[in-house]
Amino acid sequence: MKLKKSWWLLVIVSLGVIIPFVAPYLTLDPANSRVPINSTAIQFPLLVAHIVFACVALISGFFQFIERIRIHKPKIHRYLGRIYVSSVFISGLLALAVVFYIENFTKTTAFLALSLTWLFTTWKGYRAAVRTSFDEHRKWMIRSFGVTLVAVSGRILVPVLFLTYYILNGFSLPGGREKMIEDVLNINIWVGLVLNLIIVEWVILKSKK
Repeated sequence: MKLKKSWWLLVIVSLGVIIPFVAPYLTLDPANSRVPINSTAIQFPLLVAHIVFACVALISGFFQFIERIRIHKPKIHRYLGRIYVSSVFISGLLALAVVFYIENFTKTTAFLALSLTWLFTTWKGYRAAVRTSFDEHRKWMIRSFGVTLVAVSGRILVPVLFLTYYILNGFSLPGGREKMIEDVLNINIWVGLVLNLIIVEWVILKSKK
């Protein structure tokens, strides 16, 4: 029961974080973008498509781990799995194009590592399912969804990183408030990716025991 409650809490928190972030992009107005747009003809459409398919992956991914569907309705599980895998591949490949428009090197490498890890773990999970290696399939899909959730954790961690930045600088802002925001937003994806992968491996090891 506790696991089910914690799972649905994760669903609620994830939607609460993602919906406000995604909403401005659904207006299809580049002026509402939360990131600098250098090309409204190419960059913005790529970014919107990436975000939309990432949301589809997030929502369909949650349903993949509901036992009632996974065990008792395998056809629905497989159908949702195809939606998840397809959404990840499309969104991940679009992300590889979007990174070329990111000017900061730290943020660029973070999104590049995130995209490649996302594609790799999902591909491994898909191939394991094709080979009917369902134990391996489960492990790789847990890893894949852990990477999907970086979209959530990377944003939840921002206040924590602000506090960490403030403490590490002796409770002062040497570069000012804008410098702190810039530095934090350049590393939050890295921190979210590393943290999620650690949690995922802990979950996998715990399930073995």
